[in-house]
Amino acid sequence: MDDPSIDACFRQGDFGALAFLHAPVGLVVTENRVIRDCNLSFARMFGYDRADLRDRLFAVLYPSQAEFVNIRNRGIKDLRETNAYWDERVMMRQNGDLFWCRVRGYSFTPDEPLTRAVWSFADLSDARPYQPLTRREREVMSLLGEGKTSKEIARVLDLSFRTVEVHRGRLMRKFGVRNTAGLFQALGGIGGTHMVPQGPDQAPAPPGSDR
Repeated sequence: MDDPSIDACFRQGDFGALAFLHAPVGLVVTENRVIRDCNLSFARMFGYDRADLRDRLFAVLYPSQAEFVNIRNRGIKDLRETNAYWDERVMMRQNGDLFWCRVRGYSFTPDEPLTRAVWSFADLSDARPYQPLTRREREVMSLLGEGKTSKEIARVLDLSFRTVEVHRGRLMRKFGVRNTAGLFQALGGIGGTHMVPQGPDQAPAPPGSDR
């Protein structure tokens, strides 16, 4: 999308392109998980120029290839049934910094939701600074958010009750809280189906890699 002239848009009453480009939230149009275009807020959020993101696979903005692959089917059911979906997940800037985002999606092809879609991304860094978590910690956190007990989590993850309690204790120490309620308060109430676990424990791929 070429940058529209502000004056020309107002003269012609054509505000669609103008609103897309300057919206104060990140907007991105995708086709089969390839970035077709994005607005200025989205590009700035991730530390890129718009031109550098066009026609690139969305994987470049994820902490790992595994997370990009694992998240593929997240929200497909909701988009097919209601064409509305949101979650909160960790993404990666060009410099390798990880940060929390709130993501909302709308599909132009709801029968095959990822074929053509538009997404909004809101940077949650000010309200929720990123705290490095291991894959297991993220899994335990997500299941706690669904209301599961440590014994239930142990069964789901095929771990011992003691191991789950160790992970829960580490989470509370990392966030400086004394109980599970405080843990979710520290994360702004996030949990359950809207909390996307990260991929396997591994360092983020170097910025600019092909992923």
